[in-house]
Amino acid sequence: MRILVISDIHANLTAFETVLADAEGQWDACWCLGDVIGYGPDPNACVERLQTVETVTLTGNHDWAALGKLDTSNFNPAAQKAAAWTAATLSPANHAWLAAKPPTAVHESFILAHGSPLKPVWEYILSTAIAQANFAAFTQPFCLVGHTHYPVIFSEEGGRVRLREADYERPVRLNAQTRMILNPGSVGQPRNSDPRAAYALLDTEAMTWTFKRVAYDVAAVQERMRAADLPAMLISRLAVGA
Repeated sequence: MRILVISDIHANLTAFETVLADAEGQWDACWCLGDVIGYGPDPNACVERLQTVETVTLTGNHDWAALGKLDTSNFNPAAQKAAAWTAATLSPANHAWLAAKPPTAVHESFILAHGSPLKPVWEYILSTAIAQANFAAFTQPFCLVGHTHYPVIFSEEGGRVRLREADYERPVRLNAQTRMILNPGSVGQPRNSDPRAAYALLDTEAMTWTFKRVAYDVAAVQERMRAADLPAMLISRLAVGA
């Protein structure tokens, strides 16, 4: 099966639609690893668009914040303001749909989590030390996560964990002898100094993972964010991928 793996759409419909157009004809199922909403100007449109394509959807910390499931006191002020705006903007039907989604799931050789297997909603896997602790927390060969917005692979072989940065368009071979934690990056709020939307294609027959990146109309999203009076920091960071 060919799977479109996306994460951290963050209410950015323009980026989401661009990813769907870029990946058209290359996938049979769609797995979303959480944070459908938060930060961006299009929470309802993104939830509704995701419903037309998703096979699996997880919830993340920004989803939980808008749903009232998470205390936002640990958010920075910009994120707190965006979370409050998102909570007030989300329709009852979209609130109910998203609230029914879990933060983790298992599909054959893959465990899926927004943050990590250890702490599905909140933990950031940003180092080999954190990755190593999480390898001990699941038994499947492969784990897919989002949350950090960084497209990377952590691999474990012989008790040693290594970090591999994304090499776009070059398929990575998956085999059960080398366990992996794979992060596709963020669709709607890209980081690692690259403003292009990030996603991945997973082929469970060929057993390959391919990192993808595609440019989208950042200015159009920024204009909608200004109209919604969302924080300036959240608006400016889209242009630099920070």
